[in-house]
Amino acid sequence: MSVVIPARNARNLIDRQLEALATQDYPAGFEVLICDNGSRDGLRRHIETHRLREKLQMKWLDASERAGTSFARNVGSRAAAGDLIVYCDADDMVHPQWLRHMVETAGFHNVVSGGVETTSLNAPEVASWRPMPDAEEPFEFPGFMNVVSGCNMACWRDDFMAVGGFDETYVSGYEDADFALRVQLRGGTVGHAPEALVGYRLRETLRGTFSQSAQYGLGNVQLYADYRDYGMPRRPVIALLDVLLYLTLRNPLLPEVVTRVPAGRWLFQAGHLLGRIKGSVRYGCFYV
Repeated sequence: MSVVIPARNARNLIDRQLEALATQDYPAGFEVLICDNGSRDGLRRHIETHRLREKLQMKWLDASERAGTSFARNVGSRAAAGDLIVYCDADDMVHPQWLRHMVETAGFHNVVSGGVETTSLNAPEVASWRPMPDAEEPFEFPGFMNVVSGCNMACWRDDFMAVGGFDETYVSGYEDADFALRVQLRGGTVGHAPEALVGYRLRETLRGTFSQSAQYGLGNVQLYADYRDYGMPRRPVIALLDVLLYLTLRNPLLPEVVTRVPAGRWLFQAGHLLGRIKGSVRYGCFYV
């Protein structure tokens, strides 16, 4: 089994993830592949001299030829020795039982997602900016198909090769959802392992939260443009009206005691809407 971690300038954050991987309760061995997407912070030397290098069978891979998480994951996946490839991110933290539950669930599915929580790595204020679904809930587009989150997913190497890996044109997010959809269109299934928990690190600034959300909105429209002909439903008009009403009544220019919404949560919603507007123009479809 192989754990693939895309990384860029993660020298100061990756140790927490590596420590977490070293304390997994999974009874068998596995390798860890660090796919360096153009770091300039000394990440290579840090990995190649790391005290956990032998225990984790850890390797540094050059994934700098092309920018993007999809390219980095593809480099690692093609170099992986394992039949099962499990993905996590350099700045997050897997829980001790993560690997065991991912492997168990993968025995019944082609692709697996795991649960995500935001309390372990984030200050309470930052965690309040972006509420996450309960870990028990699988990721899905209602009325369509299940998807996964790239920070906590697994797939069989044969399935990865069959669909051609991650689509490297997805540079604004949703490359993970696209991957899961293509596997399902080939007849595969997506399972969910709620106990395979990952502590997910959020953006710690309001500017970073808004920027990331706008990128996600753009990627969301790209996904719809690619899959509307396969039955992916358009966002209902009532959802747009609900967002506009939310952004108006919860405006952070008003006192928070009135809006009862932290500014970061409002900015995440505003950024996603802006991204969907830009995406609708770029991809020639209406998905706002």
